Amino acid sequence: MRRKTDVVLINPGDKKQVYQELGKELTAIEPPYWITVIASYLRNKGFDVNIIDANAENLLPDETASKVNEIDPLLAAVIVYGSQPSASTQNMTIAGKICTAIKTKTSAKVAIGGLHPSALPGRTIEDEDVDFVIMGEGHLTLKGLLDTLRHGKNDYSLVPGLWYYDREKTKSNQRAPLIQNMDEGLPAAAWDLLPMRKYRAHNWHCFDNIEQRMPYGAIYTSLGCPYSCIFCCINAPFGKSGIRYRSPELVVEEIGLLTDKYGIKNIKIADELFILNEKHYMTIVDLVIQKGFDINLWAYARIDTIKYENLNKMKKAGINWLGLGIESASNAVRDGVNKQLKRRDIIDVVRQIQSAGIRVGANYLFGLPDDTHDTMQETLDMALKLNTEWANFYCAMAYPGSKLYVIALQNDWKLPESWDGFSQHSFGMLPLSTRYASAREVLKFRDDAFHVYFENTDYLNMIGTKFGSKIKSHIHEMTKIRLKRRLLEN
Repeated sequence: MRRKTDVVLINPGDKKQVYQELGKELTAIEPPYWITVIASYLRNKGFDVNIIDANAENLLPDETASKVNEIDPLLAAVIVYGSQPSASTQNMTIAGKICTAIKTKTSAKVAIGGLHPSALPGRTIEDEDVDFVIMGEGHLTLKGLLDTLRHGKNDYSLVPGLWYYDREKTKSNQRAPLIQNMDEGLPAAAWDLLPMRKYRAHNWHCFDNIEQRMPYGAIYTSLGCPYSCIFCCINAPFGKSGIRYRSPELVVEEIGLLTDKYGIKNIKIADELFILNEKHYMTIVDLVIQKGFDINLWAYARIDTIKYENLNKMKKAGINWLGLGIESASNAVRDGVNKQLKRRDIIDVVRQIQSAGIRVGANYLFGLPDDTHDTMQETLDMALKLNTEWANFYCAMAYPGSKLYVIALQNDWKLPESWDGFSQHSFGMLPLSTRYASAREVLKFRDDAFHVYFENTDYLNMIGTKFGSKIKSHIHEMTKIRLKRRLLEN
């Protein structure tokens, strides 16, 4: 008799290792949307599916394995995605421990997939205690693998996108084709399989009501990105740059499901670039307005994709925050990584967004190949001048799957010794050196810049005016936490 459950999909995570003390209250706990979409797709194909969100449940590897043992599936698939490009690689350390625990303590076959395994499938199958590596999006690979396991076969040669062992030798099959029917490939997610009350929005996302960060939702309206920034790895599962869209009607239907069934108001639009195709995103905006949802949305945009005439309607639909990838104030540094924007354009666009009542989360990057101490200071000075409602400061990292990773290997640049060292907030984090600054100098500049920005009087006064004394106090408490760094201890 066939087991009841064909596959359990596992979301790995270790908040303490990845975020240190920030993980307790400040960071978001995002629902694993990609896993939940795969679960829905597989259920629609007739498979029995379960999900273990080890990150949200705060489970140790052995506890995760015990849950897998109770479910007793044919296949346990650890899917290593994340809420931003670094999140897949930084979670590989804990993902590997979970795979080992499942392999040791259960009878299930073990697979690993996601962005990082797609970028480095050969190394992943050699390094981890797994039977299979899923390269690519995963839908067709998992369907083919489950069909094979259901029939008790050991021939995996026809499963697209699969890496596996055959007589102790590693073999790989041709990459699976990309999803073409996006509404079939990304149906409404299997939210019923998640612990929905455990998800928490970013602190800044809820500056209007900091006590109401839970519950939290996240959805995709599109997959991929048409751009090819050298520091970004987001297209690794797809094998190329490009973007594909779900229908606006299905997107808005899913937003309605989140609000009506689960009482979710805070929602992240997880697209790498939501504000791009005007017809697509404005149709969603119009439908959301028609439905009259009371929601608090945030999404990603680029400086050069913003159209001023759309901002007021976007605000009316509940888009209260836009994340902008500014990266650097230096034209030379930005142009060196294919971000050909002008400083004046950046300032003008930020002010136009804010004039519509939409808050800006600006993203800055220190340590790009041409960065000097002076250009990094120029970037920080621009951040202070823009004085946006939120700012993220990152170090340049050569994430597997990015062009920068290939360049780093070719030039023998020093990379982190363990995967969690790719986390922006971890103790062992090791950024790239530049042509003019050491990794230690870059990391110190980044960590100091965070405190310079958020402890700045102009910023705190702006926050107090816009959001009140409670949020101003919240920022004070946040800046009391200083990240510990191995690289800065000596």
